[in-house]
Amino acid sequence: MTEMRGTKIDIKKLPHSHGRLPRNLVAEMPGEAVFGSVADVFSLLGDGTRVQLFWLLCHCEECVANLSALLGLSSPALSHHLKLLKTAGLIVSRREGREVRYTAASAPRAQALHSMIEDAVELTCPVQEAGLSPVLSADSAAAAVAEVRDFLVSDLRQRCTVDELAARFHLNRTTLEEEFRRAFGAPVGAYMREVRIRRAMELLRATDRTVSDISGEVGYGSLSKFTQAFRAFAGMTPGEYRNSLRRQ
Repeated sequence: MTEMRGTKIDIKKLPHSHGRLPRNLVAEMPGEAVFGSVADVFSLLGDGTRVQLFWLLCHCEECVANLSALLGLSSPALSHHLKLLKTAGLIVSRREGREVRYTAASAPRAQALHSMIEDAVELTCPVQEAGLSPVLSADSAAAAVAEVRDFLVSDLRQRCTVDELAARFHLNRTTLEEEFRRAFGAPVGAYMREVRIRRAMELLRATDRTVSDISGEVGYGSLSKFTQAFRAFAGMTPGEYRNSLRRQ
């Protein structure tokens, strides 16, 4: 016997026995409340404008002003759609200065709905055109952020924002940030600061190059900013670090 919708059901006592109903299917079937929560998610996508908004945010991160212009919606109407999608966990937001920017959540539910929308109407995903699937497996996510990391450390003189990296490697910004932190134990900015300073320490030990020259080599255009970052990491200035090595 099993319980469904508050009623004990014995599949042996069903009106007809065709021998095709797996016993474990009925025994493990969730209750009506579970399916109701699924229906709630689908009901959110019962509005074509909201589907269009969600699909757009699966491929970019945008502010309210730009989304209003893209979809031809007033700010109040757009805010209503954004609130519903965010409450359902399908999108996330972050504040940058005075702007609030939105993008699709990296949760499996959101990614599955993204794929379902495109499959249903045979849309071409811009990310797929670029050669990457929008739904990253654990292995593909690790490979993607490893590629980002290799690009960053290949030339420490270059500087890239997270948005620029996301665009370059065809990744959702939130996915890039989360997967990079998971793979390397720190946000992109903090990780690269440590890489730059460790490389500077290596150059200070192994060469007689000036501190100013080394500063530029590891991506600091300002000597004062380099000194500040070095002191925060090593507890001393670059000159003090080199002098301590010579005393040793």
